[in-house]
Amino acid sequence: MSSTAPEPATESGSPARRRGLIVLAVVVLLAVAAWAIYWNGHGRWHVSTEDAYVGGNIVQVTADVPGSVRAIHTRETETVAAGQVLLELDPADARVAMDAAVADLGNTVRQVRGTFVQVSRLRAQVAVREAELERAKQDLARRNSIAGGGAVSAEEVAHASESVRGLDAALRAAREDLNVALSQTEGTTPERHPQVLRAAARVRDAALTLERMTIVSPVRGVVGRKGVQIGQRVAPGMPLLGIVPLEDVWVDANFKEVQLQHMRIGQPVELEADLYGSQVTYSGRIKGISPGTGAAFALLPPQNASGNWIKIVQRVPVRIALDPAQVREHPLRIGLSMHAVVDLHDQSGPVLTAPQSEVAASIAPRAERNPAVEALIEEVIATNSGHLAGTG
Repeated sequence: MSSTAPEPATESGSPARRRGLIVLAVVVLLAVAAWAIYWNGHGRWHVSTEDAYVGGNIVQVTADVPGSVRAIHTRETETVAAGQVLLELDPADARVAMDAAVADLGNTVRQVRGTFVQVSRLRAQVAVREAELERAKQDLARRNSIAGGGAVSAEEVAHASESVRGLDAALRAAREDLNVALSQTEGTTPERHPQVLRAAARVRDAALTLERMTIVSPVRGVVGRKGVQIGQRVAPGMPLLGIVPLEDVWVDANFKEVQLQHMRIGQPVELEADLYGSQVTYSGRIKGISPGTGAAFALLPPQNASGNWIKIVQRVPVRIALDPAQVREHPLRIGLSMHAVVDLHDQSGPVLTAPQSEVAASIAPRAERNPAVEALIEEVIATNSGHLAGTG
């Protein structure tokens, strides 16, 4: 009887194991099916990375002219508008140079005006020389006609001949002087003379230097870094401030090389910033894919020629453009971490970035001509180009 006692337990335990195995198999099949459905419907069409960061332009404000800092009108983290005054340099030297350029312009106008008056004087001088030469030739002809009868001496005839030659040489010299004066005045006016235009250009240059004593913001943005203090002597090209236009930012996402096979320009991207978490989702699009890996553009590229080589999956930077409206509603900061998910369904876009015709970045240009300076130049020219007495 002891040998037959375990048989009911074995018979009762076998169905339980079978049920457990069946449940496990069903669970595994359901998990595989769920994974397959997820992969075919979503997973294979989406790639993601946590290695993504906000990027943007950092506009460096530099000094165009040397000078000493007299005033600073902004602080770090403050928002500034385009054209807002940031710093002021001491303008004393620039004002002196401006006054000297204006005086030089007036003096040049007077000198050029004198050149035009000299043309009239040289014309009159040529006419006088021509009349004197004609009279001397007539005197010589009369003396030659009566020299044969002994009415005049040979010496007197010789003196008359020498007078004709001297007056002829004086006439040629007067004509050369007239040609020199004409070469400096023909085809122009005192107001448009090259010397006057050059002096006016020096006034504009001095006015531009004086204007650059006041340093303004080239763009709208936030002051991120200030590297100048009151009284500091600055040189041209020296960085003074860094301004970040936060309305024009993007995301640089570093994807693994195995994730790039189906990635195309223009594909939609969903992004989340660690700053806001899952509460805010940004909509972006792939703007461009880097032509090389991050390691290839590193300061010290890796050298894999040694025998101790280990394969490392490389990452390629992908530029993602953000929706400006979303960025204005939820501002970002340069360098913030982002989570990016790319939708690969639409693969009609190009693999490489198409050529761009528009300007990638720009700042507001300065006016080529300052109306106030132009009015000053015209006033100086008009004041110093009046007619001299007796010249008409």
